[in-house]
Parts: sequence; structure tokens; C-alpha cells
Amino acid sequence: MSVAHSEELLAQVAALPPLPGVYRYFDAQGVLLYVGKARNLKKRVSSYFNKQHGGTRIGHMVGKIVRLETTVVRSEAEALLLENNLIKSQNPKYNILFRDDKSYPYLKITGVAAKDGQGDSAGQCYPRVTYYRGAVDKHHRYFGPYPGAWAVKETIQLLQKVFRLRTCEDTVFANRTRPCLLYQIKRCSAPCVEFITRDAYASDVQGAEALLRGETQELLQLLEQRMLAHAERLEFEQAAVVRNQITALSRVLHQQAMETTSDRDVDILAVTVAGGRACVNLAMVRGGRHLGDRAYFPSHVEDAAGVFGIEEADGDAGDGGSPREHSVAGQVLAAFMAQHYLSVPLPHTVIASEPVDRGLLDGLSEQTGVRVNMVTQPRGQGRAWLDMAQQNAGIQLSRMLAEEGSQQARTRALAEALDLDTENLEQLTIECFDISHTAGESTQASCVVFRDHKMQNSDYRRFKIDGITGGDDYAAMRQVLMRRYSKVAEAQREAGGAEVSNARARLPDLVLVDGGKGQVAMAREVFIELGLDISRIVGVEKGEGRKVGLEELVFADGRDKVYLGRDSAALMLVAQIRDEAHRFAITGMRAARARVRVGASRLEDIPGVGPKKRARLLQRFGGVRGVADASVADLATVDGISHGLAEEIYRALR
Repeated sequence: MSVAHSEELLAQVAALPPLPGVYRYFDAQGVLLYVGKARNLKKRVSSYFNKQHGGTRIGHMVGKIVRLETTVVRSEAEALLLENNLIKSQNPKYNILFRDDKSYPYLKITGVAAKDGQGDSAGQCYPRVTYYRGAVDKHHRYFGPYPGAWAVKETIQLLQKVFRLRTCEDTVFANRTRPCLLYQIKRCSAPCVEFITRDAYASDVQGAEALLRGETQELLQLLEQRMLAHAERLEFEQAAVVRNQITALSRVLHQQAMETTSDRDVDILAVTVAGGRACVNLAMVRGGRHLGDRAYFPSHVEDAAGVFGIEEADGDAGDGGSPREHSVAGQVLAAFMAQHYLSVPLPHTVIASEPVDRGLLDGLSEQTGVRVNMVTQPRGQGRAWLDMAQQNAGIQLSRMLAEEGSQQARTRALAEALDLDTENLEQLTIECFDISHTAGESTQASCVVFRDHKMQNSDYRRFKIDGITGGDDYAAMRQVLMRRYSKVAEAQREAGGAEVSNARARLPDLVLVDGGKGQVAMAREVFIELGLDISRIVGVEKGEGRKVGLEELVFADGRDKVYLGRDSAALMLVAQIRDEAHRFAITGMRAARARVRVGASRLEDIPGVGPKKRARLLQRFGGVRGVADASVADLATVDGISHGLAEEIYRALR
């Protein structure tokens, strides 16, 4: 297939410099098709336009290219960083994309360094061990990342059993007058009431850190020396405490499913490809302990594999490795490492099922400052880890393909039941709305989106409903539909009937509203007022006795109600989307109601009370209710709160 490109585009390609950089291809609508990096921009980009690609996937992509953008960088490492930032933010169709909206959790030990035993407060002198998710800072010590919250909580329980470190909040710790239940069940040493000295607690913190770093043998030897030293000084009670720590630690280490090795921080990566989809299973070993694994499923695997073929052919895809290095599995693994380790700490050792180019490892090492050792043929314990990760990748991919097939069948069943287009089901878009409130209080509306056979969480929206009578669901539905689709109507008028390029400005194929004739009639009024197609509105009406499986579909264009049947795949999909809209609405409503009831928003709205003063008030009085109960004199004792501002706060919270 011969593709004719504009002379301007070909001239731009011919003028490219032989330098490292990143290139981007766009189609006629300005949609980003592909992002790539190259050691030699001129050689790499020219290879796309100087060859005949026929009817392949790469040929289809090249045929769509009308515009090119390039960015010259100083090194391949900079190109790697820019390329993957663009891939993750722009989601081009022909790149392998890994999505991970959740940050990794860490285990945090608060306060100053344990060896100091000193700090500005009792809370710093007795550091706390806690679960943490977010950005790290130098004021605390962090261990991880962990594959999930359960792994952090399990580790905290281990530290409580062996070293009895506190887990309570600083405000609780500062106001205790007697030990809590954790002391009674031997999970805390009660530093809040000074049942343990600062030096002894600092030693326990040091031991906990050594355990988290994987220094188990050194830790056991240190504890044994400490126990013998107490015994020689006839301090038998202290010796017994250390003996119990040794016993607990030995029991914990014996219960570990995985043996500890000399590689204390290791990531194990296994890739499985089947049915046009792929799974990367990441298992984490931290401090010599196997913490569990997490599965990742990339998008655009087939399209990206076709594009990679031309890069491999021109010799710039890597260092000229074997065909196995350039397999689809190898491409998937390289994409995962490039995107994953730009935001997550890179361990010194990575065990992988596929080799990757040395250039990728060098680029990651340069960006992260960690020289990584990659092992693809491990032995001993490493082989056992990799085999387990490979098995889990296969299991997770099989499960995902089964679920995906079921979901695709549901999408097709719904499209056929409602006479929608079945040729391109991946583009079938459904938006569903629901209203939630408690006796008219804190009314919230939700809009959830279904596309590409799955819920699109990043497109969800909540709407705060104001200016209506409390409990008027019809008025709430009118407001949310008007706010959502007035911009769609405006975009359609500006386009003059042409296809709108912005996905948010397009009218979905189906608009579901949770309700019967009344809600559908309200939605119909809104669509007529905006000049939109009313045939896309469908209401989900509860059946007899509001029983699940008896729902009927109500149409805004006058069609008769449709009962799909209790076992209908189409009804299962409708119920799934409707229930997700209900969940999203009710969680938003509860959060808004909680903010109002505890008075947080009122405290934030008081002039002169910024984040720092608000934090001091909440810390001093233990929460908003404590601030509301405080007198003017008490409020004025807080640093930064003048007598006049204390009076303002007192009046505002009453």
C-alpha cells in the first residue's frame, strides 16, 4: 500500500538532525498516534516514510500521519524520561501503555533518627510505626514500596509482635494516662505512660529498622549480646524481655514462606502474552522478605507490536540483541520498566523472564541514580521466585481474558437489544446518572462512564446540587443533565454537524438515568431544550417489589418498555453500570455530609484561619468538635491565634 504524504511533512523528515530525541506522530484530527525515542532521529523517523509497509498495522498508522513533532535531548536517558511521560499522559494508540492510578504504600517510622533518642516532643522521642501512602520527605523514615496495603499491615503486626512499637496517633499518645489494650495483649510497650525508657525504645526502633532492611542474622546476634549483657549485670527482667524478642523474631522468620537471601531488595518481573493481551506480574522482595505480587495489564499490545517491527528492522530498537530480546513479551517488559521505574524506586536487582536492551537499563540507572543488576537466568531461590511469578502471570491473564470475554458478550447483548451499532463495540460509550442525598441534605449527583467494555474511572464526575428544594430528585436530575450536556450541545452547534474531536464534548451512545417515567421525562425535557437526540435516553425502572432482575428499560422517544429478563447478559451490564453510579453518588454524598456535620468546611471558611493555624487548632483540641467546644480564652492560647481571631472562630463555630 503506497501512502502519499505532504511535501511539507517529507521535507521536515529530511531536515531532522542525527541526534537523540523524541518524535510524535499526529493524524488529521490532531490525535496523537505514537510517541517514540531514538538515538538518531533522522535515521529512525526516515525509516517510517522510506519503506512500503503494505496493509500491516504499521502501514495503517503511517497512512494516518499528517503531522510530526520532535524534541532533541542531550542523552538517551532524557529521551526515555520524556517518551514515557508523554505516553502516560497522552495515551497514544500505538504505544504500549501501563495504567496504575494508585500510588504504592510504604511503612513509615515517624520522628527523628532512632539512634538520637531526642526530639522536639514525646512523640518524636517515641517514634510511631504506621501505614503511609503519598510523597516521602526527609523528616521520617520510609520502607517499601509494598505491593499493597495488606503487605504493610502484615509487616506492622510483625513489628508489634517482636518490638512492640506504638501505632497510635500523636494526639492520642500525648493524652494517654494509662496503657491501652495493645499493651495488655503484648503488642505495645506503653511508652505513652513511660513503661519503657527512651533508650530502650530507641533500641527497639533500631531493631525494627534492621529487620525491615533484611539484616536478620546481625539483628539476632545483637539481641543475643544484649541479653547476655543484661544477665551479666544481674538484670534478669530486662534479659527476659530481650529473650522473648529473640523467640518472637525466630518464630516469625521460621514462618516466612520465602527464605532470605543476600539480595535484600529484589523485584521479580514475569511476562505472559496470549490472545492479543499481556500481563506483567511484579513480585517484590524487601529486606529479604517476599511481600507478594501485583498484576499489570497493558493497553495497545497488538498495535504497538506492529510498530516495533520497523524499529527493530532499522537497527535502532536496541543493541542488536537476539530475536528473543525483540519479542512481544520483551517489548511489554521494556515498556513496563520504562514507565514503572520512573515513579517508583528502582531496586539494585531485577529478576526478569525476558531480557531488555542495555540502553534501557543505563537510562533508568542514570535517571534514578541506582545501578541495576538484571538477571534473566537466575538460580536457586531466584529461580523459584521467577517460576512463581511466571505462574501467577499466566493465572492472572487467563482470569482477565475470561472476564473480558464475558464483558464483551454483555456489551454486544445490550447493543443488540437496543439496536445500537455492533461493528465497533469498543467505542460504545454509556453514561449513567444517579442522585443521592439524606432527607434532602448534601445532594450529590454522579456521572459514571462505560467504554471499551469496562468502567472508565478517570472519566467519572460528581456534581454538587444547589438551589433546589431538598429531596427534589427531578430538579436535581434536570440540573446535572443541563450542566453535563449544555457544553456538548454548544460543541455540536460550533462543529455544524461535523464529528467533534473532543471526547468530553461528544454525546454518548446511551444515557442511562436511574429511575422510571418521571426521571426519563425530565431528561427528555433537557435534551429537547438543548437540541440533542432524545432516543439515547434510557431509564432503568425498578421492577415489581423493587426486586433485582425485574428491572425494565424506559425510553424517552416513546418506545414501549423493554424487559430483558432476569438472566439477560444485557441486563447484567445495565445493572452493573447503574450500581456503579449509585455507589459513586452515595460515597460522594456521605463525604459531603460528613464535612458539614463535623464543621470542617466552616473552619476552613473563617477569614484569617489558614492551613497552619487550622492544623495547630486541630492538634491542640483533637478535632473540629474540640475546637467548637473551646472557649475564647482557650482558643487564644494557640500559637498565632489572637484574641480577636479567637472571638471570630468562637462565633463562626456556633
